[in-house]
Amino acid sequence: MTLRVSFFLGSLAVASLAMAQTSFLTNDSAAVFYPPHYDGKQHQPSPIFEREPVAVNQLATDWPLHVSFSQKNGHSIAKIDIEDDVDLYGTGEVTGPLRRNGRTIELWNIDTPAYGVDGGSHLYQSHPWVMGLRKNGTAFGIIADNTWRQKITTDDHLVTFDSEGPAFRVFIIERESPQALMQALVNLTGKMSLPPLWSLGYHQCRHTYYPDGKVMEIADQLRRHRIPSDVIWMDIDYMDGYRIFTFDPKGFENPNRLNDYLHQHNFKTVYMIDPGVKVEKGYFVDDQGTAGDYWVKDRDGKPFEGNVWPGACHFPDFTRPDVRTWWATLYKDFMAKGVDGVWNDMNEPAVFGQHENTMPGDNQHKGGDGLTSGSHLRFHNVFGLNMVRASRQGLLLANPQKRPFILSRSNFLGGHRYAATWTGDNLSAPDHMKLSIPMSLTLGLSGQPFNGPDIGGFCENSNGELVAQWTAIGVYFPFVRNHNTKGTIPQEPWAFSPNVLDACRTAINRRYMLMPYIYTCFREASINGMPVMRPLFMNDSKDLSLRKEDRAFLLGPNLMVRPQWAADVAQPDGGCWQSFSLEDHADGYQAELRQRPGSIIPLANLAQSTAEIRTDSLTLLVCVDRDGLAKGQLYEDEGDGFDYQKGLYRLTEMKAIKEKKQLKVTLCQKDGLMAPTERKIRIGYVHGGKVKYSHWKTGNEITISL
Repeated sequence: MTLRVSFFLGSLAVASLAMAQTSFLTNDSAAVFYPPHYDGKQHQPSPIFEREPVAVNQLATDWPLHVSFSQKNGHSIAKIDIEDDVDLYGTGEVTGPLRRNGRTIELWNIDTPAYGVDGGSHLYQSHPWVMGLRKNGTAFGIIADNTWRQKITTDDHLVTFDSEGPAFRVFIIERESPQALMQALVNLTGKMSLPPLWSLGYHQCRHTYYPDGKVMEIADQLRRHRIPSDVIWMDIDYMDGYRIFTFDPKGFENPNRLNDYLHQHNFKTVYMIDPGVKVEKGYFVDDQGTAGDYWVKDRDGKPFEGNVWPGACHFPDFTRPDVRTWWATLYKDFMAKGVDGVWNDMNEPAVFGQHENTMPGDNQHKGGDGLTSGSHLRFHNVFGLNMVRASRQGLLLANPQKRPFILSRSNFLGGHRYAATWTGDNLSAPDHMKLSIPMSLTLGLSGQPFNGPDIGGFCENSNGELVAQWTAIGVYFPFVRNHNTKGTIPQEPWAFSPNVLDACRTAINRRYMLMPYIYTCFREASINGMPVMRPLFMNDSKDLSLRKEDRAFLLGPNLMVRPQWAADVAQPDGGCWQSFSLEDHADGYQAELRQRPGSIIPLANLAQSTAEIRTDSLTLLVCVDRDGLAKGQLYEDEGDGFDYQKGLYRLTEMKAIKEKKQLKVTLCQKDGLMAPTERKIRIGYVHGGKVKYSHWKTGNEITISL
């Protein structure tokens, strides 16, 4: 019998269907398995999926992976037997190696400075997702559609989800490659919108720059030292007594003036907004929330109070649509003071002095819009996701013509639709620098392309050597921010020796020269879910030698990055990628760059901010394959706003052919309504570890002699 369920029936129809059949194929060609006695009210609507998957057919008998469900000691368990030769990845924001076989992690978002709780086995985010890669290069993905506290165990023969909540459904996706799997994942969880171009630049932050004169001084230093940069961040001390949506009347008495000053110097500003609202009569946020009865309740039905930075705080119940709408309205006046982006921190949620530094599990959330009420045990892991969902709504309400930029510490699978993320309060130590690579790679493989660590480390004192090394590799992460806590020594690039400053400047220069390529990679991520920063095995999923490599990585499809401290890394395609440098002299810090044969990488001229980058003058790095051919793409739009969604962009295809001692390069606009442009082009021929540059020429077809 063929099963067909109309899309508009939604989750209730699918849940009732599960009573008659435990597995079926969805309209996204994923298998979904239901346990006995599944109660959709305890799990749906799911925050993971952009829209509820719909049952369309019975599951074929030859479907390779199945789920066995059980109950034990009050836990709901789902087990998936896998083949012996599968390499496992994913599982979200985790410490440890890229390959996840033989690991157990807990999905329970916590505030864990320096990853000190349980050795980093659970951190600030939860991603109930496991990716498997078989020897033949085919891939599968497993989603446990469950927000309750749970553990993932990835044995060599078995993947287990062990939950403290009610029985949950499991989705399994089968595809021919990891690339196709990432596309299938984003088809289910939704696409990331293109971020504003400025958010891809270099960010400078500290807990905390105070007062506003210090912020202006940092801006002046960045420009004086010729360090390309786009964003300066404001931590909690800009607030009046840590009251969110306020400004300290002494240190930040005129935020408009400060933001105007930064804007005049081509800086954007990002300000922190935490979820804790100071309990105080006369404070407008608390007054509004209390009048609307918007707070999370305790077990007795009273507004819960917990201590955070301001002291006793209320916490918005972001499961409620009316609370999210109210929260969104708070941003309009705040953003009108010249604020460009928002930083949602402490949103696990962190609560001082409580068990596990969060609110009690028997606190109550009301839900709404099809979401039933329930305990904090159900909604804890999605508190951060629901907060950034509301914040994004607020930024769009305040500035409907601008792309929102929100950074969140806590999130959940599917939360990439609302916010970028960073890997939390890491440690200023070489080990944390090295583990930041597999952490960011794993987040990318878990559906969060826009992520990165605090460069230099957040906790404890850093040093010049570490900052230079970390910056030299950190500029290739999707999100690039130097950040450290108060009470530690400064770690801005100029805080150490001239050699450290030079090394950091050189690395950040590279970031800005690569910006046309990086922006094109972000555009790809917004379309098909491919990570911006990706593991080497993405180049060839059948090459088993690449499966464990988590020191070297790919930036997009065509650029391999190897830290100077990583020797004997795996090499894609038998080591035939061509190494090159963007400088004349090596400083001992800069990452080794290798370009894929058959590719073209566009470079911008050096600029001090993304506002200065122009794509009408480009250097094209050309690395031909054994047939003398190469190709690449360049994506351009206005860098902000949403006109690109109406076709106002330019997608240019670049092709090269080498015949004897001549190299011919052509550029052709393949898509988009943005008018064609005449460009000045310089060719950089990458071969034999060197780059041979041509003279600048104008036109869309250029031939040079080699």
